Amino acid sequence: MRRLAGIFRALADETRLQMMGLLLRHRELCVCEFVEVLGITQSKASRHARYLLHAGLVEDRRAGLWVYYRIARKLSRDALAVVRGLRTALGGDRWHDIEARLERSRKRKALAGGRTCAAPQPRRGGRKGGVR
Repeated sequence: MRRLAGIFRALADETRLQMMGLLLRHRELCVCEFVEVLGITQSKASRHARYLLHAGLVEDRRAGLWVYYRIARKLSRDALAVVRGLRTALGGDRWHDIEARLERSRKRKALAGGRTCAAPQPRRGGRKGGVR
């Protein structure tokens, strides 16, 4: 029960729900992308991402100065059930604006000669989004 309560505490914040929604739609995102898309500071994005990490919902990968997050590949049974529910609950039209901001951000970076952070590595094997 304690683990499940921790998962729900981690998701009881709009910013963290938005981060989870983005991660469910994209394999992996850098903290800098959360900053631009969600309009939050780097420290706030990192703090929220760490909260999700400690709840066992996401995992991170460092590439130099940059930290990338993705849905954890090995979710506990409780976390897997919650993430599957999130995939359904966070679907639909509400993501249009956020997706448009992410696309504009990526285009700006490409026009500026590349990304401001290291390019994400493709996932090896497994399913897209990391959730079965």
